[in-house]
Amino acid sequence: MASTSTALRPSLDNPESNIHIEKANTIVNRFTNAQLHLVSSKSKFEEKINEFNDIDPSSGATARQSPADIAFEVEAQLSFLRKLKFNYLEQNAKDKYIKYIVDDDSSLVTKEENDSLRRSNEEKKARLKEAKDRLAQQYTSVAEQASVVQTKHDRASALTNEVESLTAQILDARLSLSRLRTAHPPNSRMSVSSAHATLEKQTDDMAALDAALSDTHARVEGVKGQVQECAREVERLRVDRAAKEAEVGQMRVYEEDERVMGLYDWYSASLELHRSLFSLQESKLLAENELALTYNVDQRQKRRPCTITVTLLFHPNTRRIADATITSSDPLVSEMNFADLVGSHVQSNDVLGLIRAVMARVRSGE
Repeated sequence: MASTSTALRPSLDNPESNIHIEKANTIVNRFTNAQLHLVSSKSKFEEKINEFNDIDPSSGATARQSPADIAFEVEAQLSFLRKLKFNYLEQNAKDKYIKYIVDDDSSLVTKEENDSLRRSNEEKKARLKEAKDRLAQQYTSVAEQASVVQTKHDRASALTNEVESLTAQILDARLSLSRLRTAHPPNSRMSVSSAHATLEKQTDDMAALDAALSDTHARVEGVKGQVQECAREVERLRVDRAAKEAEVGQMRVYEEDERVMGLYDWYSASLELHRSLFSLQESKLLAENELALTYNVDQRQKRRPCTITVTLLFHPNTRRIADATITSSDPLVSEMNFADLVGSHVQSNDVLGLIRAVMARVRSGE
């Protein structure tokens, strides 16, 4: 086809036109070799139609052929047909477009033809829309009628069930009445005098039962009083138990206190030894994180010892020293500069080393 069109149309002799012709031939070959499954889809659709037509109405709808399944299959078939129609129109348009490009004898499409086709399409669309509207109205009417029919069917089913239940109750009542008549024939029925006698006997029995009930209530009240007394006794015993448990706990505390006393004696002896070794005169807790220690220190220049107070300030809730101040009643000690000792030992958190260094400097008098 390309060679014929090239021979008939001199305007296609240039290389650019040959490229377009090759592209058109490629599209035609791809369309020819494409597996569109048109034939197989048609056969499948005919098989579906045959399966649907082969359903025996007298056999009833199976699970696969229920109305819901049929509606689902119809929707799937409609979707398939829409896709098939779209593919057909698309491929048909491509085929016409390709033939129109490569064919020399094709007539030109004029504006009048396009307008005519557009008007025809609009008329067809309008008719199609009217048909769809009528179909939608039919669907709506069928749905409304289906709901009405379902309501009437439910009402009829309820009435039928009620009639069946009432019929069964009537039959049961007749059977019970027949059994009563058989069990109590007319000659064995109670007379008026015997009924009065039975009534009087039942009245006496009820009076006796009322008296027994009154006695029972009286006994119940007595039992309630006894229960209250028992409850008070239980409460008293509970209080006694709590007191005894407290005494036992106190005895345990005393036992623990004996051990603590031994530890206290050991700690007191250790503290006295520390006081004697380091000449500690007094220790006082100024605040939660502030401790004042007072020492007696012998100086080389003086025979009498001097008193110095080392105030240690710690960081809250820690064992790290934050600062320290050294005060004394001796003017020579008050003039000494302990800033270097405090700074170095605070940085290393060495409290004992600070006290030793301060006491050594005070003893030397430097």
